[in-house]
Amino acid sequence: MKFSEKWLREWVNPAIDTQALSEQLSMAGLEVDGVEPAAAEFSGVVVGEVVECGQHPDADKLRVTKVNVGGDELLDIVCGAPNCRQGIKVAVATVGAVLPGDFKIKKAKLRGQPSHGMLCAFVELGISEEGDGIMELPSDAPIGTDLREYLSLDDNIIDVDLTPNRGDCLGIKGLAREVGVLNSVDVNTLEIAPVAATIDDKVSIELVNDEACPRYLGRVIKGINLDAETPLWMVEKLRRSGIRSIDPVVDVTNYVLLELGHPMHAFDLNAIEGGIKVRSANAGEELVLLDGNTAKLNESTLVIADHNKALAIAGIFGGEKSGVTEATSDILLESAFFNPVAIAGQARSYGLHTDASHRYERGVDFALQKDAMERATALLLEIVGGEAGPVVEAVATDKLPKVTEVRLRRERLDRVIGHHIDDAKVTDILTRLGLDVKIVDGVWSADVPSYRFDIRIEEDLIEEVARVYGYNSIPNVSPTAKLKMTNHDESHVAVTKFRNTLVTRGYQEAITYSFVDPKAQAILHPQSDALVLPHPISVEMSAMRVSLMPGLLASLVYNQNRQQPRVRLFEHGLKFLRDENAENGVNQVAVIGGVISGLAHGEHWVQEKRSVDFYDLKGDVEALLAISNDSSRFEIKAEQSDGLHPGQSAVIYVDGKKVGFFGAVHPQVQKSLDINNTAFVFEIEMSALEKRKLPEAVAVSKFPSNRRDIAILVEDHVKSGDILNVIEKVGGNQLVDLNLFDVYKGKGIEPNYKSLAIALTLQAVDRTLEEKDINQVVDNVVAALAEQFNASLRD
Repeated sequence: MKFSEKWLREWVNPAIDTQALSEQLSMAGLEVDGVEPAAAEFSGVVVGEVVECGQHPDADKLRVTKVNVGGDELLDIVCGAPNCRQGIKVAVATVGAVLPGDFKIKKAKLRGQPSHGMLCAFVELGISEEGDGIMELPSDAPIGTDLREYLSLDDNIIDVDLTPNRGDCLGIKGLAREVGVLNSVDVNTLEIAPVAATIDDKVSIELVNDEACPRYLGRVIKGINLDAETPLWMVEKLRRSGIRSIDPVVDVTNYVLLELGHPMHAFDLNAIEGGIKVRSANAGEELVLLDGNTAKLNESTLVIADHNKALAIAGIFGGEKSGVTEATSDILLESAFFNPVAIAGQARSYGLHTDASHRYERGVDFALQKDAMERATALLLEIVGGEAGPVVEAVATDKLPKVTEVRLRRERLDRVIGHHIDDAKVTDILTRLGLDVKIVDGVWSADVPSYRFDIRIEEDLIEEVARVYGYNSIPNVSPTAKLKMTNHDESHVAVTKFRNTLVTRGYQEAITYSFVDPKAQAILHPQSDALVLPHPISVEMSAMRVSLMPGLLASLVYNQNRQQPRVRLFEHGLKFLRDENAENGVNQVAVIGGVISGLAHGEHWVQEKRSVDFYDLKGDVEALLAISNDSSRFEIKAEQSDGLHPGQSAVIYVDGKKVGFFGAVHPQVQKSLDINNTAFVFEIEMSALEKRKLPEAVAVSKFPSNRRDIAILVEDHVKSGDILNVIEKVGGNQLVDLNLFDVYKGKGIEPNYKSLAIALTLQAVDRTLEEKDINQVVDNVVAALAEQFNASLRD
């Protein structure tokens, strides 16, 4: 909203300059977007009167004038404006005047005629961007007066950007009230006296939709003269507020809108058939608007209508057929309160945004309609004449907003602001804001005025007090922070650790939906009893996932379809399993899973190009298990899982409980899901990984270690992991390292047997092991393996 600073200072005049006023408004929440002068810089321009005006002897479009500017002699000035004529008051740039753009006026001759000055237009003085002809000043303008002084052009136009909750400041009255509060200065009141009716003419008013319009005032004014001109002072105030003068009736309604913040409208009385009905639009109803466009009205739109047709969109835009024209002599003046809910969004639905809708959407003072009507009536009678009838009011009192009482507690105010403001200051702030305040036992009870729609709860009052008191006046107090050691379980491993481990191994994290395609999930987990959503986003997202595999494999296919030769994805999330014993019948299990496919490494001349295999994935899984510092706790068994290849899959157990799986996706599953290359997946429950074994410090042996290699023959079905577990138990404390470094089948080995080469590293912490000690350990190991696995040493 733009407004004239001088107009504001007519209402309230604090002892601060323009810059300080702008900063003050911005800090109070009424952000100032810009400040610009009301007119460009110029000097030497005075009020003059055209005493003589004749045709230039040598130019058809020029006139030779004699102008009185209050001196001893008349000035000879040549002018080309079509509206130049004898008797009018004009703006005269005398010789030596400097106009905008540093244009200096000098004596000159135009087509042989002397010209000692210039008759100025609005555009030439930087007052307006458009204009037709020279300025015509009122007939009572004092000759010889400096034009800047006469028009009060040493003024600033301030543009404020108001938040939607501050509709009360969309008028000079509201802004003045705000400035008065901020500076503790009294605001000049505008005395609005009732205009007595001189005729009995009136129009009936019916509130058909009183929810949307609980109050409507109408007044007939007859015999107006639209040939009258809007006073220059009003035109200037409108101009500095960004509104162009149109005709006296429209100018008055716009002036009241800017002054009081209340929109008004005038209808041509002769276009109204019967009385006024405030109703919702009928189905299929149309209205030709003032701009000539035809609006197809929605049934939710509130309209002002007569007994036969719609006249205007209520609170938004008038109709063409009921608008005031040059031929209008009788009008109906409207002043109404429309419920903001009824107006909100309606203007946008028709591609409109008007000054009226801007205010009604935010809320207009529901007690201001009478004052706005009387103010507009007085101005109209003064400018265009005529006779006014009585004010007709239709009101649904029970539908009007109610006066709200809001309580503010002293302790709450201090706690939220963090600063103590004296009771007297708080009371003064609330009173100047227009609230009816009472204070009892440290609690303020405030009746909210009708123009403040945004004050409803205690926090609103706290905001008002802090805003008016000044945020800069509240001292900066650094918060006091007390250090307190938190209880931290060192054995707990954060999820970030697992993420980082996989990222360092070339994985990228994926985030997939918890809702999956039930068909794809059934292919992977045919025995699963998945939860089905009653109202899914789509059929393809109607089942809750029972593992991360559906989402990860879908992401794999997406990447393969975009020519990605190497895909390594992981995800941390929840899977959802039916469990009658769990809350809501759903057990949400946190898991981490991944998928790899394509090349084992990026293409490089040093490395051999190959595809990923089972053991690539097994290495990644073992890297996750190793984070627990207790890999022996996990048992990996060759065992088939849903959707995996029977010969390339394994299951992870902890204390006999299945906690995860990994392996190659079954070929039939790959074909069903359109997976191009062999894919390998894993999934592990986080509960099995999140606890780690804390390391214990032990002395480092200063004695030498000894390595002994053994090669044993066992049947093919014997698992190497079981053999290593037995060796660890038999080896005791002296066995410090164990490594299976070769597996051989072939020449020299009987069918269905395999040779395992195992390295044992022995070391004691208190002495050097002798040969007999070493042999004793090795013999015990061989004996144990022979007993449990029928193993024998290879020749």
